[in-house]
Amino acid sequence: MVNRHSEAYNQALDQFVQLWGDMASAWGINKTMSQIHALLYAESNPLDTDSIMDKLDISRGNANMNLRRLLDWELIHKVQFKGDRKDYYSAETDVWKIVSTIIRERQQREIAPIRAELQECIKTLEPGGLNDDESKEFKQRIENYNDFLEMFERFTNALLPYINKKNLGFLKQLIKLVEVKESIKDKLSSGE
Repeated sequence: MVNRHSEAYNQALDQFVQLWGDMASAWGINKTMSQIHALLYAESNPLDTDSIMDKLDISRGNANMNLRRLLDWELIHKVQFKGDRKDYYSAETDVWKIVSTIIRERQQREIAPIRAELQECIKTLEPGGLNDDESKEFKQRIENYNDFLEMFERFTNALLPYINKKNLGFLKQLIKLVEVKESIKDKLSSGE
């Protein structure tokens, strides 16, 4: 891979790729997957698998597995060039779409299965008859947690379509409204 960038560009790119990979663990995403995405996001031109492997010092299997996952999540796109048999990849560059996709994917992969497991806990508990207060209270706690997760899913599903740059003004106003409400509540509770 011919290096066509300045030293400063390459340093910033390495720093960005490392940062993106480090953030990945906080978001519950594979570090290599995030680093590949960061590299493709930063690059103006699509890269082939060999270039990605060279830049990130990863194996072909690791690169291919994570490229497939990124394609499944629709965070990258496959690009073909006429007369070239290699597959090239470019990243989705709309940061709003990226974050919305990550939130949606995590919700589907994490919250939905937790809700299903909570339902299984209730099914395990109910055959015992719920005759004692402790069993009834435990069932209620499970249901409360499930209700919260359901509301979180509904809230996320309702809000995600509006999280985009086009709605930035609306989102800022919404946040300002919540901040003002909290400020008033704090002042009232402190007796000001």
